[in-house]
Amino acid sequence: MTPLPRILVVEDEMPMRTVLRDCLERQGYRVLLATDGSNALDRAVREKPDLILLDIMMPKLDGLAVCAELRRLGNRAPVLFLTARGRVEDCVAGLDAGGDDYLIKPFSREELLARVRALWRRVQRQARELTTVAFGKIKIDFVRHRAWRQETPLELTPKELAMLRLLFENPGEVISRDRFLDVVWGYAAFPTTRTVDRHIVGLRQKLEDDPEHPRYITTVHGSGYRLDLPPEVTTG
Repeated sequence: MTPLPRILVVEDEMPMRTVLRDCLERQGYRVLLATDGSNALDRAVREKPDLILLDIMMPKLDGLAVCAELRRLGNRAPVLFLTARGRVEDCVAGLDAGGDDYLIKPFSREELLARVRALWRRVQRQARELTTVAFGKIKIDFVRHRAWRQETPLELTPKELAMLRLLFENPGEVISRDRFLDVVWGYAAFPTTRTVDRHIVGLRQKLEDDPEHPRYITTVHGSGYRLDLPPEVTTG
């Protein structure tokens, strides 16, 4: 079972700091505390928490400055800003400083916990994400959005790369056309299942030695498509 994250709570007002700590600890989270911006920066750098709940209006360094400095130092822990400032421009400033979410005081315990869970799910998804794969004559770099057959660049579209990522993250599992549409195109788009089939044809033409008899991307009739990983595949 994956352990719950360590959360750094940065709040200069003791009553609020205590409420936040008790709320999180009752859910099993491990809590670190900081009372001002300078203390927060020091603890975040030394102890590397998994998540940070960060008040904005604090002595010494405000939350925006703390977050910006953490990002400059390469610290990527998700930051949830907690603040009484509810204007749109305040929210934008927090996100531009490197924050991941923004919660306006006063807020409910349930909303706080829901946002913490959402941020932690995002961290876990990112930790599982592929960066590169290599199989047969093919190498794909999902970070740089590039691919090669031997030394020759392959022109893969963003949608084709997203489909490949979904397949490689679920090897051996049948991915339905509807799932491709939901994950790759999103609910706001209105493509049809034939769109998926056309993209699969394009992928086979680029990746397979014999597109008419595919080795890697298999059709499961009436269900969808499955990635059959070859024994020589490597991932990173």
